[in-house]
Amino acid sequence: MPDTYSELRAQLATLTTEAYRPELAEIDRLSTLEIARTMNGEDQSVPAAVARQLPAIAAAIDATAERMARGGRLLYLGAGTAGRLGVLDASECPPTFNTEPSQVVGLIAGGPSAMVQAVEGAEDSKELAAADLDAVGVGPDDTVVGVSASGRTPYAVGAVEHARAAGALTIGLSCNADSALAAAAEHGIEVVTGPELLTGSTRLKAGTAQKLVLNMISTITMIRLGKTYGNLMVDVRASNEKLQARSRRIVALATGAPDEQIEAALTAAEGEVKNAILILLADVDAATAARRLKDSGGHLRAALHATAP
Repeated sequence: MPDTYSELRAQLATLTTEAYRPELAEIDRLSTLEIARTMNGEDQSVPAAVARQLPAIAAAIDATAERMARGGRLLYLGAGTAGRLGVLDASECPPTFNTEPSQVVGLIAGGPSAMVQAVEGAEDSKELAAADLDAVGVGPDDTVVGVSASGRTPYAVGAVEHARAAGALTIGLSCNADSALAAAAEHGIEVVTGPELLTGSTRLKAGTAQKLVLNMISTITMIRLGKTYGNLMVDVRASNEKLQARSRRIVALATGAPDEQIEAALTAAEGEVKNAILILLADVDAATAARRLKDSGGHLRAALHATAP
């Protein structure tokens, strides 16, 4: 066991996310405002690190959208903070883009309970990742995103390896260069954020970077799939009063129609924002709007330009 720890300790020492910063050795002696300014300064470097990976991110998104367009799913797998960020991104897709819960899925090492309490040893198992993917029936049309700040977490690496063997598209998102995770994936995204304010606390800059990239993967994929019209969330699911009000505002912004017409269109469209917009802009009935959207694969802009009645 000591030899195992020595090997892992040596491995961690090579990672920039684990590097010690002697210039911050007395940060606890600073005032609260000084520490806050230091953290804020650190955070400002994250978008630049993400920007350096934009070509790789865009390529991964295009490949993801292609698979999802033919019925595939987007699956995030990670441990600890990385896993929680994947679950968070996945859980926000149904209300934002009206996706089915099964279309974008976040799997965290150790299962749902690991969202709020660490499950010891779960991140160290490649076999656990394989079992989690087998449980959801991963296949060739799916996209699997392994997320790990270090880029060495066995659960994330194992997920990518198993998914790739099953023919799925694989993306490896890490915050260290030359990572095992990126090497295992078809699309490697390495957002190198550097040493953390607190040594090894990758919920900080690395976590912020992962959140930014996951935002891009899900949001831009949904744009490519026609889930938006311009910058409007036309597939929003109005599941509460706030979203119902937002639905009406979206229809108003897209059409400029008066409130009475908006209400009538939403009623005819059974609350579907995209259909209501098409009813108003194309001056068609609900059945025609639904048919045009189906024929256009759900792309509102294409449905608006359709010549068929």
